[in-house]
Amino acid sequence: MEAGILVPSPTSSSPLSTPIPSVILTQDELKKIAAYKAVEYVESGMVLGLGTGSTAKHAVDRIGELLHQGKLQNIVGIPTSKKTHEQALSVGIPLSDLDSHPVLDLAIDGADEVDPHLNLVKGRGGSLLREKMVEGACRKFVVIVDESKLVKHLGGSGLAMPVEIVPFCWKFTAKRLQDLFEDAGCVGKLRTFGENGEPFVTDNRNYIVDLYFKKDIGDLKAASDAILQLAGVVEHGMFLDMATTVIVASELGITVKNK
Repeated sequence: MEAGILVPSPTSSSPLSTPIPSVILTQDELKKIAAYKAVEYVESGMVLGLGTGSTAKHAVDRIGELLHQGKLQNIVGIPTSKKTHEQALSVGIPLSDLDSHPVLDLAIDGADEVDPHLNLVKGRGGSLLREKMVEGACRKFVVIVDESKLVKHLGGSGLAMPVEIVPFCWKFTAKRLQDLFEDAGCVGKLRTFGENGEPFVTDNRNYIVDLYFKKDIGDLKAASDAILQLAGVVEHGMFLDMATTVIVASELGITVKNK
């Protein structure tokens, strides 16, 4: 399917759209199309940030495939989670870390929300801290999404905006986070899993409080600063002014948005 798609050049500086063949595509197929387009930005010799999640998984698989074919060489990957670390090793991508490579050429990852200014919400998969560390160290950050992730403002989907917190007195921290955004109708919930409702634990042994907003939270930089000033907070899932390119796949085609 992907071979029949014409896509815009990675050097384009304005939003471009090209048609996808008129067949009904699943959300996962749209993610795969966007991921394959993102991998066109990868060149031999690069140090790459490898994202986490269902969309980024397609990109990691594609990079491994191109390495196996000899079309890419001398790639070093910096994974953003234990899950991505295992996947990258399984497809033959050599790995390292930020200690050895403090500046990366490129990162590719998905997002949970993208606003018109290319600000992001990430972390619904639970890897937001490592993602922000790796993707904040990149010269270029390419984000891959399907059109369902586009929002008018962050939090606009009504879904979670994650905040990673230390487990110690998590109810205290969750209450303070919720109170910060009382005017936006915020509700904070500890992320749990399983039948017994056990707390979800991140790769860094922390908890996640998911914030749900009924209204626009306003100034994102001010919101970010307020969250990070709370003792007990490790990091939040707003990725502000970090994405350099966003690739959006829809039934109508691929759109490339550059900063």
